[in-house]
Amino acid sequence: MTLRTVSPKKAREMLNEGAILLDIREADEHARERIAAARSLPLSTLDQADFALHRGKPVIFHCRSGQRTQMNAARLQARAGDGCEAFVVEGGLDAWRKAGLPVVTDRRQPIEMQRQVQIVAGSLGLGGVLLGAFVSPAFYAVPGFIGAGLLFAGLTGTCGMAKLLKFAPWNRGILGPA
Repeated sequence: MTLRTVSPKKAREMLNEGAILLDIREADEHARERIAAARSLPLSTLDQADFALHRGKPVIFHCRSGQRTQMNAARLQARAGDGCEAFVVEGGLDAWRKAGLPVVTDRRQPIEMQRQVQIVAGSLGLGGVLLGAFVSPAFYAVPGFIGAGLLFAGLTGTCGMAKLLKFAPWNRGILGPA
């Protein structure tokens, strides 16, 4: 059985009829912006989830754009079980918002870690190029180092910059030590 897609409006109808909405994005993404009825179930913790509580109720999964849920559809369906009707919100949170449906945004929460890494890596890379051009060619090592770190992160699934950013003051409480 494969996950069927439903439009955001259809998903909302299903929620009103008792379906359960599960947000598979990571905790930092869910904390910043979410569908009010969605329960957080990060993909990284999916294997520990107990779907017994959902028996008899349709389960609807969503992420930000729908891509993550589609890429993991077989895994999501397997965890939900054969006895569970499971769906994916077509277009995810982005489509939900575009359909004019309500979204809860907490601007006090930090932006998601992936964007933080992109901002820091981009800033360091651009800064290194500018310093290399105007101050000393030795600064060209900075974008080289950043590129090597991003390559390592892509190959191994371990991002050193994300691990460091977890300790930034604005991330404490959600991602890092309290």
